[in-house]
Amino acid sequence: MADHIFPIHDRLVSFKDRCQRLNQRPISLWFCGLSGSGKSTIAVGLEHLLFQKGYTTQVLDGDNIRSGINSNLGFSVEDRLENNRRVAEIAKLYNMSGLITINSFISPTQSIRNKAKEIIGASFFKEVYIKASLKTCEDRDVKGLYEKARKGEIKGFTGIDSPFEAPENPFLEIDTEKHTLEVCIQSLFKAIEPLIKI
Repeated sequence: MADHIFPIHDRLVSFKDRCQRLNQRPISLWFCGLSGSGKSTIAVGLEHLLFQKGYTTQVLDGDNIRSGINSNLGFSVEDRLENNRRVAEIAKLYNMSGLITINSFISPTQSIRNKAKEIIGASFFKEVYIKASLKTCEDRDVKGLYEKARKGEIKGFTGIDSPFEAPENPFLEIDTEKHTLEVCIQSLFKAIEPLIKI
């Protein structure tokens, strides 16, 4: 750290007091999976359910983040790393404020996800694999991205000409081909409720 930077963390409202005020324990759910696997749809549904149950959350979604704070980043390996690094730092800040974050990003490699876990902290970071086959994701492709990638109009597209490494030991695996949206959301809620409930 530079010798002219003096963080004031020790003078802020304590983490414990923030959690007590919000009546919850924060975690960072880190959704990963191919484009079209259902990450954003599940994130939105889970956020609404948690809100109804009285929890305070923040969704950090790939397209939203890239239209704002990360609008200067592309899709090179280096930019993907930086995109996820910034998101992890934001999620960490939200966690330290007592909020539950739902992070919805392709996060194609294990090294990217490991870096996010390192930044956020292992006790907060919960990797969730939103699983669907490439064929299913292409069939669901309302944005037409896979078609453009197949034509070579988009380079470095995950699943086409850029690899996706499925998590080996995720906190939870949600198969959106086998289960309805409601079942996926309820499965997630049941898995995380013991972690977030005070």
